[in-house]
Amino acid sequence: MKTATLIGINRHRLTIDGEGVTTLVAFHGCPLRCKYCLNSQCLHTDGKWKRFSCQELYNEVKQDELYFLATMGGVTFGGGEPCLQSTFIREFRELCGSQWQIAIETSLNVPLKHLEELLPVVNQYYVDIKDMDKERYYKYTGQKNDNVIANLNWLIEQGKRDNITVRVPVIPLYNTIQDTEESIKQLKMMGLFRFDQFTYLT
Repeated sequence: MKTATLIGINRHRLTIDGEGVTTLVAFHGCPLRCKYCLNSQCLHTDGKWKRFSCQELYNEVKQDELYFLATMGGVTFGGGEPCLQSTFIREFRELCGSQWQIAIETSLNVPLKHLEELLPVVNQYYVDIKDMDKERYYKYTGQKNDNVIANLNWLIEQGKRDNITVRVPVIPLYNTIQDTEESIKQLKMMGLFRFDQFTYLT
């Protein structure tokens, strides 16, 4: 059975990262090197992180199953980059069944094969787009955003448009409110309509 390194499990979250009561499960590891990383511990190798099998994680979070079922909640996988743990999440879905909602908080900057594996098991996608401008994205993350845009288009083509919320942050010293409005304009042209605008605190 697949195992993964977790940097945290946060229970009893209410309408923060999904419908109803959710548990946030954060993975270690990320392909980006964002200047204001909100979870920098996901990159550290010296933390006392614990490895979980899918069964061990299921045993840990199923104590809240009544809350999940009563509120249409479930488990939100974040990190780090949860899509890199696509096999783990798929195996977890096999254990928890279809009634829990599964969401992922992702940059989408991953190979398409991971999204193909996740497509049948994920209910909601929270995509941290950073900025649609290629230069600003690279300056902030150290990576190109070609995969991000291609993966967004692929999810839309698979009929997941209504299941995607795009987080469009104002990043001090890197973009402006006007830049985020331009990003949203481009995203709307792709057919997306759910957005979460906010400002990173530095």
